[in-house]
Amino acid sequence: MAKLCVTWVKSSIGYAEDQKRTLRALGLHRLNQSVTHDDSVSIRGMINKVRHLVKVEVESW
Repeated sequence: MAKLCVTWVKSSIGYAEDQKRTLRALGLHRLNQSVTHDDSVSIRGMINKVRHLVKVEVESW
């Protein structure tokens, strides 16, 4: 199964509160932090919502 490495690269200051909550739900707490998630529809939807704030790399096993 593929894994997604999500890195928070842009500050969420000035963006909607729901986008800030989405970053928290992804497990991101500070700028330039990276987390790894299994590839799923729900994770893809969360990433799509904050795509302007994060960088995503696909790690296939």
